[in-house]
Amino acid sequence: MWSSDGWDVRTRLGVLIPHGDVGPESELQAMAPDGVCIHSARVPFGAMAAGGAMDPTIPLAPVQAFVEPPAIDDATALLAAAPINAIGIGFTSSSYVGGPDGERKVVDRLTERAGMPVVAPCAAAVAGLGALGIDRIALFDPPWFDAELDRYGAEYFRSQGLEVVSHASCELPSNQRSINPSELFTWIVRHTPADAHAVFIGGNGFRAVGVIAALEEDLRIPVVTANSALLWGLLQAARSAARPTAYGQLFAVM
Repeated sequence: MWSSDGWDVRTRLGVLIPHGDVGPESELQAMAPDGVCIHSARVPFGAMAAGGAMDPTIPLAPVQAFVEPPAIDDATALLAAAPINAIGIGFTSSSYVGGPDGERKVVDRLTERAGMPVVAPCAAAVAGLGALGIDRIALFDPPWFDAELDRYGAEYFRSQGLEVVSHASCELPSNQRSINPSELFTWIVRHTPADAHAVFIGGNGFRAVGVIAALEEDLRIPVVTANSALLWGLLQAARSAARPTAYGQLFAVM
């Protein structure tokens, strides 16, 4: 008799995202299984202008500043005041720059502020790849990650015991709204080494989850993105039994 109004969900997940970015919440909600809803809070990001405009490559200073107090701490507290179950950080770059130790300190600080679990995408990716039994990856980053930021990403995963057989920023248009799934699919297929055991696609603002299933079918290896890893970690943190069905092998090992 009544139309769905969005109130009757089992699990509500929060995500902290750059103020001009709609990518993380769009992809997380697209992947979210029935009964799971995504709620976001904006955090100022100095490298992003109105409408989500960015320079062709993002500088490192605002990347690090994104996770520094007080802005993200205040956004976390406001988001945690809502009836949600866990909070994710929808931002890969600061984890790359800060490394695992820096990422862990941010998570611990925000967890204390929120009074609930806080999940970071790179730590979730490491855990997810471990659950899949993966020890060797090919790393692909967004075009707006320069060589230094891409290198930080490779160092992050190597420090966690993963062999990174290749890493590069994809040579695609350096604009979030110009990323074409077909072009991304083709780039990754052409540049994934034969000895890679999995692919990781960094960047929560990088349009990528739509190609996961097609890549896994073509490459015959697991494909994990920053947002699929984040959702995987959030569902675990929220103790939700809900599972996406079309976004890769990762969700079969929860």
